[in-house]
Amino acid sequence: MTQLESAKNNKLTPLMKAVARLENIGENFILLGIKEGNIVIPANNGRKLKNPCGIGYGLRTKINANLGTSTDKCRIEEEIKKLKAALKYGADAVMDLSVGGNLPLIRKQIIRYSPVPVGTVPVYEIAVQAQSKKGNFLDFDIDDILKVLSAQAEDGVDFFTIHAGVTKDALDVLNNSKRILDIVSRGGAIMAGWIKRHKKENPFFEHFDRVLEIARRHDVTLSLGDGLRPGSVFDATDKAQIAELETLGKLTRRCRNKGVQVMIEGPGHVPINQIAENVRLEKRICNQAPFYVLGPLVTDAAAGYDHITSAIGGAIAASEGADFLCYVTPSEHLRHPSIEDVKEGVIASRIAAHAADIAKAIPSALNRDKIISQARKKRDWKKQLKFCIDPEKATSYRASSRPNLKDVCTMCGKYCPIKLTEEYL
Repeated sequence: MTQLESAKNNKLTPLMKAVARLENIGENFILLGIKEGNIVIPANNGRKLKNPCGIGYGLRTKINANLGTSTDKCRIEEEIKKLKAALKYGADAVMDLSVGGNLPLIRKQIIRYSPVPVGTVPVYEIAVQAQSKKGNFLDFDIDDILKVLSAQAEDGVDFFTIHAGVTKDALDVLNNSKRILDIVSRGGAIMAGWIKRHKKENPFFEHFDRVLEIARRHDVTLSLGDGLRPGSVFDATDKAQIAELETLGKLTRRCRNKGVQVMIEGPGHVPINQIAENVRLEKRICNQAPFYVLGPLVTDAAAGYDHITSAIGGAIAASEGADFLCYVTPSEHLRHPSIEDVKEGVIASRIAAHAADIAKAIPSALNRDKIISQARKKRDWKKQLKFCIDPEKATSYRASSRPNLKDVCTMCGKYCPIKLTEEYL
């Protein structure tokens, strides 16, 4: 029985109880959220997660870190180091997006070393296998798809990104649009190419019930991918994006009817003034399903700093109701990320998530800021450093300065306003 099926039968599972403890929230709140579909717990029933997490309404905003090899950079040891860095700096989940090397081995290693939920984009392995076996990455069929889905689920993958919304109808809308960047999703581009080559409907969409059978058997959460997400702020919230989202709304209902947990992936590049609208659209069209956003990136002009543009958009999106932020690293659009890029991306996303959780009045976020503020008033540097989001960096900054008065910093020195207020007022 899946988590969703258990919730429908009003049965609390150990995972629901664990998430309730982690969130410091009532167990029945978690059960009802899963039952109604506005909370998911990505957790394959074939493996025991050390650090499970709930994603959705009323819970702390979660973040995901993408890992995985590319066709140019393919060292599994490096990806495991990135995994450890992502975990060290606070990722709640990770995704293996590998397209180079021995994909099953890489996936199994990431699952082995990850105490948090692991997601994949199965079409990557499907395409890589087709290229290897048939000489063309678009030469695959539904049997190839189901074989990879089954293998990944048996390995213990906790959530799949499935690009079932890139349909023939959605591509017709795209072809009649005036986008600057037509498709920027790797999975979306593969499926669009497959549809054009084979002149058939997207097999993930056409055979969606068979996909659901595998997901239900292993209790794999489906993350319905946004293959037509905007890759430029000028393309945001256009007809192609909405056409795909409407399909995802229909598929959401099918997932729930089959007892499969589901969340929705969202844009992409979105200007600040359209972020709230995008969140409202997803929640309305997809019946309050948890929203998993990439960024959003609020400008196209910040190459090298896209962890910042992403954090700006992520904070706004999460404060408006988005539930799960996919990190963006400084190297986005430029290169395969380094370990340092992973660290910077995770911390930037954590700051965004935390800022949003303050706006949502999540108790753990409010308590943390209150502790730091009180410690700042007392100039209790040990406590300030302990409770900040990146104690490592904050400690190194503090250690690098030599204030004449030990209880202040070198920014204001003896004119510290907090100390002056304490002494004279």
